[in-house]
Amino acid sequence: MGEPRVPPRSKNGFEMGVARLHQLSARGQSVWIDYLSRDLLQSGELKRMMDEDAVVGVTSNPTIFQKALSQGDAYDEQLREYNQGGDAKEIFLHLAVRDVENALDLLLPVHERNPEDGYVSIEVDPTFAYDAKATFDEAIRLHEWIRRPNLYVKIPGTKPGLEAIENCIAAGRSINVTLLFSLEMHKESMEAYIRGLERFVECGGDPAEVRSVASFFVSRVDTEADKRLEAIGTEQALALRGELAIANARIAYENYGNVFSGERWGSLEARGALPQRCLWASTSTKNPAYRDVLYVEELIGPHTVNTMPEETIQAFQDHGEVRGDTVEDDLAEAHALLEEKLPAVGVDYDDVVATLEKEGVQKFSDSFAELLEGVKAKREAVAA
Repeated sequence: MGEPRVPPRSKNGFEMGVARLHQLSARGQSVWIDYLSRDLLQSGELKRMMDEDAVVGVTSNPTIFQKALSQGDAYDEQLREYNQGGDAKEIFLHLAVRDVENALDLLLPVHERNPEDGYVSIEVDPTFAYDAKATFDEAIRLHEWIRRPNLYVKIPGTKPGLEAIENCIAAGRSINVTLLFSLEMHKESMEAYIRGLERFVECGGDPAEVRSVASFFVSRVDTEADKRLEAIGTEQALALRGELAIANARIAYENYGNVFSGERWGSLEARGALPQRCLWASTSTKNPAYRDVLYVEELIGPHTVNTMPEETIQAFQDHGEVRGDTVEDDLAEAHALLEEKLPAVGVDYDDVVATLEKEGVQKFSDSFAELLEGVKAKREAVAA
């Protein structure tokens, strides 16, 4: 017999013909999608993306759900169950929970193979972002309602949100910390997770049963910073456009490595606890002058998640480049940008991220209000 055939390899070491997103996964970065709809499930498209696009997780939000609700008739039959009225939020939750449960069941084999993946996220009412008790109560309610091992409930990383997050983790509930822009709030998110695990263990809980991701938003950071740099308008300021988002995320990943090491974390890890992974959110490129896969190519690294919209998944499969663990590149330059270069031209990092958090909460709340109006309108339409 002849020698076995060895598949040809590209210059980066991957087998020729291996899909780019599978190459990304081979480096330890999980590919999730940032949308969920009934059509996505019923058409088999989510299953196809799992097979062909290396998708191993799903997040959802009110804006995406509102779009799905308004386009087509996938929800009409279920909505007719509520044609005599009912609270719009409760109706929305019944619609969303059915989708989430079906996606969770589809992704359960992924979760059973790898307990860090196979998750689907549903978020608490964003109007509770500054109410710790209401956030905690709704997160527990959603976990009790859905009762799947691969469910994440999304809670905003505000100060009150972090209190609720710690309490949820201490109660043995897995949480996706969303709307993180600030390095300081990211540190507090990791601390809330660890404190919650410690409390859970003290009460006899098994930390291997609890998970968390920290959804660190990316492209919006450049959008806000670039606006300020362009307003300043000097050559020095304009040269810094398009740099803060990646630098911010790279330092967050560095901080993640520092926090989830050492004696304190080691005692939890020995019991089966897993770190709170960085999840890169908002990774579609908002500025058409930037490469459309910029926030994927530059943030590749092990033990991370990149949650992408459909157009970014398609773009990366078409022309994305996997060049190694880029999330660890140019750390000294990243620190210099935040600590020296931005202050030198008059951009206040703390104000940038504080503005983004405030605006992010407001956008989520506005989207939720619009969603509930859409539920009312759709219910009336199908009842007519």
